[in-house]
Amino acid sequence: MSPVAQAYGGGEPPRWEDLIDRYAPLVKRIAHHLRARLPESVQAEDLIQAGMIGLLEAARKFEDNRGASFETYAGIRIRGAMLDEIRRGDWAPRSVHRKAREISEAINVVERRFGREARDHEVAAELSISIEEYHASIRDSLSCRLFSYEDMQEDGDGPDIAGGGESPFEDLARSRFLDGLADAISKLSQREQLVLSLYYDEELNLKEIGAVLGVSESRVSQIHGQAALRLRARLTNWRAVTE
Repeated sequence: MSPVAQAYGGGEPPRWEDLIDRYAPLVKRIAHHLRARLPESVQAEDLIQAGMIGLLEAARKFEDNRGASFETYAGIRIRGAMLDEIRRGDWAPRSVHRKAREISEAINVVERRFGREARDHEVAAELSISIEEYHASIRDSLSCRLFSYEDMQEDGDGPDIAGGGESPFEDLARSRFLDGLADAISKLSQREQLVLSLYYDEELNLKEIGAVLGVSESRVSQIHGQAALRLRARLTNWRAVTE
């Protein structure tokens, strides 16, 4: 019996039509969650179509001896396929991506200098910009780019965690990367950890998170953006140490 057949409930391997029927709600849920973070130019239908391709790819490559359920594995592949589709139509100017990298680097410099979490005004001063410009840059970085494991892989900050490695070394690198990520998240402020948890685990949107925290949607966006860039800076440190 194939691993996907086992994950599906036993018997003969499922037809692709049955697979899509069963997991279409998962594809749509991920698509609409991603869509809530993106400009109007990105259509949910395009994300769903890409996600279906990711689902079929997951069915083809799934191995049940790596400890993850098929649904968990498929969710990663589906999200990755959607992110690939988004990147192919990236609408952000290069200046926005450059500014996001500069903010991450500035956070890294400030935190190494003081040995603690960098504060907004300190990062802005390091960049020689006003606090208003700093917050605007964070908003811009979020409007054009999703923070995810897949993004860190694209930027070279971590290994491919979506599927099985080609060698024991790659599996070890993946495990160490996840340990490094978990450690970096644990060192964020409680508020940043809560925002990330509500956003990525509970899948609340920014408005809903604002209601939980008692702050505005724009403030949640700032907290989320800074947490993402702070993690990127800290994972750059992790990569330098492990190499």
